Amino acid sequence: MSAQGTIRYWAAAKAAAGVAEEGYEAATLAEALDGARARHTARPEFARVLQRCSFLVDGDPVGTRPHGTVPLSQGGTVEVLPPFAGGAR
Repeated sequence: MSAQGTIRYWAAAKAAAGVAEEGYEAATLAEALDGARARHTARPEFARVLQRCSFLVDGDPVGTRPHGTVPLSQGGTVEVLPPFAGGAR
């Protein structure tokens, strides 16, 4: 069963998507990301950036779980986080 929610893009993912956020209608994270890729086919860098990103679903890290096994909730949020440069030394 599909749910509707929001995908939020950060840093390089935001630049590649050309938007800060957009809606999803999907049952799993994999379906939501497939939909996002389909919406942004005119921006080929977007698909490349997604391959390097990590994801939070409703605030919980997805980690190494297969995206097809990560359910999405009604009114939920997917955060798309590209790798960040720098950090503490």
